[in-house]
This record gives sequence, structure tokens and C-alpha cells, in this order.
Amino acid sequence: MDYQTILFDVGADKVATITLNRPEAMNSFNAQMTREFVHLWKRISEDDNINAVVLRASDCRAFSTGADIKQSREDENVLGSTFDFNMQDPGEFLGPKANRCWKPVVTAVHGLCCGGAFYFLNESDIIICAEDSQFFDPHVDYGLACCVEPIGLSYRMAIGDVMRIALLGNAERMSAKTALEARLVSEVHPTREALWQRAHYLAATIAARPTEAVQGSVYSIWASMDQGRKVALEQGFRHCLIVAPGGKSKLDHQALMKNAKREFEVR
Repeated sequence: MDYQTILFDVGADKVATITLNRPEAMNSFNAQMTREFVHLWKRISEDDNINAVVLRASDCRAFSTGADIKQSREDENVLGSTFDFNMQDPGEFLGPKANRCWKPVVTAVHGLCCGGAFYFLNESDIIICAEDSQFFDPHVDYGLACCVEPIGLSYRMAIGDVMRIALLGNAERMSAKTALEARLVSEVHPTREALWQRAHYLAATIAARPTEAVQGSVYSIWASMDQGRKVALEQGFRHCLIVAPGGKSKLDHQALMKNAKREFEVR
């Protein structure tokens, strides 16, 4: 596919970089972008030269302002249909987990991040941001129930913080500092350049680990969110056996343990 709304690059370090590339529309998503992401997540899943992903956005005022409401419904429909019973949540097209891509995603947020942009955050494994980031959801201001995005957020943040975003709409924005305190993001960086460099570093560090073990971890932890505690623990143990000594893994665990690097950061 010839991507029109995103930039895509894969480095020698097995890190793929996805850049939302609609700066003229605040990097909002349209139907074309949803189609491109469906294709892209499948491509990433099947490419053995990709072990980790950085998701970022082109350099404008926003990481993303969600769905492009300026495009008429007659031209493109991000819900996949104009018939109510056939409509789908855009997150089913945009998110890696919804598309069964288990390669870890590090998302780097700058500027405005609102509304449907949370679809990207809600299925990311690590989120970091720049100091100029502002998070909010304006659905209720336009008479729309604020539902899917905050429900996804509720798996990352305390319900009180989620409800503030859902109910206050345009009246309040969460700063980068507050997002860090609320555990929506794990790091804040002073500039976009520093943010993007750090995102790539994190992804490259993960990509250097055995991808079988990394993807198994991503899959198991995300799958647990749809299960009760006991079932999740039992299923997690089965996943461990696939990449553990005595399991079915092709990895040489003894060699990996012997050659493991001991360099680390303290966060």
C-alpha cells in the first residue's frame, strides 16, 4: 500500500517508526488513515525485521485531535459504514492490539492530544510525552457521549482522573506534569526532538531483547485484561512455558543468560 496519511520507516535496529502525517489537519485521522493502519499493523506483525515500534506524529500543534470532523460523512466514513448496524469503532482499525499486533509500541506525544487520539494511547505499551502536551476530550461539548476513549483510559488511570477528562470536556486540559502524576505517561521531555530520540532509544532497547519473549509478554499481559485474575494467572503461566526452559521455545536460554548485558538505568 502507498501510504498517504502516515510515514513509515524501519531501521537496522529493527525499530519501525510510524509518523501520523496530516499536519494540515492536526494529524487527525480519516477513513484513509484507518485503512492504512489496518494494512500497516498486519505488515508489522508479519515482518521479522521489526521487533518494536515507535508511534509519533508530524511536527505541528498536535499529536492528534482525533477524528477529522471537517471531512464530510458523504466523502469518507471513519466508522466504516453509513448504516448504523454496520458501523465499527475506529479503534478496531487504528489500534495494534485490535489488529492482533503484539510487537511493543512506544508512543511519543506532543502538543494537543484529544478525543479519538486516545485510541492510539489506549493500545500503546509505553507512553512518553513532551512538556507542551495537553490531554483532553471534547465529546460532551458537542452533545456526544464520551464513552469508548475513557473506557480504554480506565485501564491505565484512576477512575477519578478518567471522569474529569470525560465530563469537563473543553473546560479542562491535563498537562504533561499531571499526566505523569496520573500515570498516563511514564516520562516527560523538554523538547520534541528529545522526546523522539528517547522514544527511539526505548524501542531499540526493547528490540534488542529476544522478540519471542517480548511478544509473548505483550500478548499475555494484554490478554489478561479480558480475564478474571485466576484465569489470567493460569493462562500467563502457559504463555511462560512457550518461551521458558522445558517449553517449546527454540531459544538457547543458557546462552542468553550467559551473554546478557548488565547495563541498566535507574528510573
